[in-house]
Amino acid sequence: MCSYIVEKAALFGSAKGPKGWMQIDTANVYFDHPYHAPLDHALGIDFICEAEGGRDRVAIEISAESARELVKKILAALASGEAAHAAPAVAAK
Repeated sequence: MCSYIVEKAALFGSAKGPKGWMQIDTANVYFDHPYHAPLDHALGIDFICEAEGGRDRVAIEISAESARELVKKILAALASGEAAHAAPAVAAK
């Protein structure tokens, strides 16, 4: 039985879909039966732009293990990227 439980995340960014690049403002995140992935259950994320009606989307379906690994890598990339791009400290005069 499908739960149809969806968590929504507000976003600011872009995604590349079949028609090219598009603005995105929402991620619909759910764990349920996938449409395409050969899994019993998958984490699905649909990236859409609700401000433009949400008609176009970029979607993924990944295993729970893959989702957990992705979360770790996102946090690691943010930490190392923010550290590398941080403004240098200004020396006191």
